[in-house]
Amino acid sequence: MRLPGTRYQEHGWEQVRKLLGLCSLQAFRRLDLALVLDPAQHGVLLDAYTGALAADLRAQARSARGEMDGNSYGETVAELALALAFELQAYPAFWDAFVATLVAEHGRSGDFWCDPAAEGVLRKKVNDMYAGLRDRVDADNYIVATGRDCSPNKIYTYRMLDTAYRDIARLFADWHDHRAQVGAILGRALDAMPIEARQMKSIAGCKPEWIVNWSASLEEYGGAPGPLHTRSKRFASLKNSPDKIGAMLLEIGDYEELSSNLDHAEGWQGAAGEAAAWLEDYWRVMGDSAAHEAGGGVFDEDRLVPAPPQSDEEELNDAGDRHDDTPEPMPPDPVQQAAEQQLATGLSLPPRYMELARGAQAAGSRLLRILSEESLPIRLAVYQKLLGATDDTYPDAWCDPATGELPTLAQLAALDGISMPTLRKRRDQAIDKLRAASVLNATPTQ
Repeated sequence: MRLPGTRYQEHGWEQVRKLLGLCSLQAFRRLDLALVLDPAQHGVLLDAYTGALAADLRAQARSARGEMDGNSYGETVAELALALAFELQAYPAFWDAFVATLVAEHGRSGDFWCDPAAEGVLRKKVNDMYAGLRDRVDADNYIVATGRDCSPNKIYTYRMLDTAYRDIARLFADWHDHRAQVGAILGRALDAMPIEARQMKSIAGCKPEWIVNWSASLEEYGGAPGPLHTRSKRFASLKNSPDKIGAMLLEIGDYEELSSNLDHAEGWQGAAGEAAAWLEDYWRVMGDSAAHEAGGGVFDEDRLVPAPPQSDEEELNDAGDRHDDTPEPMPPDPVQQAAEQQLATGLSLPPRYMELARGAQAAGSRLLRILSEESLPIRLAVYQKLLGATDDTYPDAWCDPATGELPTLAQLAALDGISMPTLRKRRDQAIDKLRAASVLNATPTQ
């Protein structure tokens, strides 16, 4: 999860937590933890702990865990752990609370920190300290970045909503195996793939009532009450505030979309690569020309050359645009048409999808001539494989209105009445047929 100013709410936190726990145990072995029993020494002990911990974290900076990505801003796990360790000096209340837990445990078990078997207890207390500290630091940085009020509890709420969205997305993607729970989340019985499974592209598209219903469903399908339905008062008011849930979901989604350029550099890197390749070709041609001229070579007169033959991919791009006088295929009989409409409706496609998509195929296209024996779903699967799910040349009738893309392979397989493996096999066979036709057309005749 990403929010303005936050650094510790993303995928790398788990590794940051583990690194802080490991290095804290190493630091404690070099310190006299009996000083926790003297309140006057708590500040001295914090300084000694911070120095020892920083040294151990720097030593781990080149380790496999230390070099892992800590967040989407380029900071490593070791860098984040070191920065959070120094935040203890700015927020000593977390250290004081940690020391208080050590004193309480000492009252029950004596000098437990001297027992190697008690390292797990000590490590858990360290984890709890840094879990609270990271939310406090991120909340304050959020306030600085946005000017809006925030608290550690609100950061925790953001994180809960992000976790809920990801679990809902997982259930939607695997709705076949979780049909009853997905139906409970959507508030209706499911007879086919829910359109919401494809419409929810990000957390901004997750509806507040889904979050509430997801939490309510966990007790039946997960074995424990959901976060909005426990006895805890942390989220008690949120359950009855769908507007507040929606605003928080939208804020997470908007910022993730705004900062997504940090995740996807393919666009500008691809343009830079194309420009570099063009310049390399340009200077190669200029260099060859200069060398040819220096060697006394003579250039041919400028002349127009015939256009190169179209490739199969260009033919595919034009398939939806070119038409000739070849008659259109006969429409299906009423019984077949009714069956197709019922099937399309069950797949969340327009009822007349097959009829309209079939009519939108350019009757004179070369691809249709080569794949005339293949069904429409197979041909669409070929387009999807070669050109992708979206392309400007696709007729609107081919695309799912809900997504603007070609139907998924699962939908195409259902439209053709075959299984997914069979669809992939026939699609690949059709592509091989296209390539064979291309080779034959390119072979000169004797």
